[in-house]
Amino acid sequence: MQLDQVRAVVTGGASGLGHAVAQHIVAHGGRVALFDVNEEKGQSAAKELGGAARFLRTDVTSEENVVANIAAARESMGGLNVVMNCAGILGAGRVLGKQGPMPLKNFAGTVMVNLVGSFNVAKAGAALMQANDPGEDGERGVIVNTASVAAYEGQIGQAAYSASKGGVVGMTLPMARELSRFGIRVMTIAPGIFWTPMVDGMPPQVQESLSASIPFPSRLGKAEEFAQTVAFILGNRYLNGSVIRLDGAVRLAPK
Repeated sequence: MQLDQVRAVVTGGASGLGHAVAQHIVAHGGRVALFDVNEEKGQSAAKELGGAARFLRTDVTSEENVVANIAAARESMGGLNVVMNCAGILGAGRVLGKQGPMPLKNFAGTVMVNLVGSFNVAKAGAALMQANDPGEDGERGVIVNTASVAAYEGQIGQAAYSASKGGVVGMTLPMARELSRFGIRVMTIAPGIFWTPMVDGMPPQVQESLSASIPFPSRLGKAEEFAQTVAFILGNRYLNGSVIRLDGAVRLAPK
């Protein structure tokens, strides 16, 4: 799939990795619909991207909201052939913290956004993409999910986050196998430590420590490198049912 043919829904598209993906697609002639809960940032991001972008305030955990907005996105873009799931929350907290056991709602809330939300948007997108005219090799669409290296080496305080991202990794292959008969590919990227708005707010010494922990290159990942990986996935039809670690060979320490 060429980027100028892309008609993509990008969750978490108002900032961070999602916004970088949207920028890359638009810069290469594609169209995007930004799904985010932040109205102000979402409207600003869409305005910055110009006429090829539209913002739709979306709660990825709401089935009704997602189905309605996926349909509206397809209508406004004149098609839908890519779902890019970047919406997520950290949900940090110890199982047994100073204030006692983690409240179940904290764990469930993280899983709802990161895992259930990804599934919710993916299946709503697939329901519409299955009706697309087939392209080369019969391809009708691509779903790209975002996991994390924490899915494999979760740190202390990341039980909820790691479980949610591990679920994203786990559903990649079965979803790809199931949707293959419709010509829809499913891939997941597991990024390491990237420059995001969250990292920008950290003290310089913390940023330096994070950079030093990465074998090579010894720096944080750049959002555009994530976007380039998405573009590579979209362009290479033989990539399907797999998870790509994008992490500079980092393996997270216990804490």
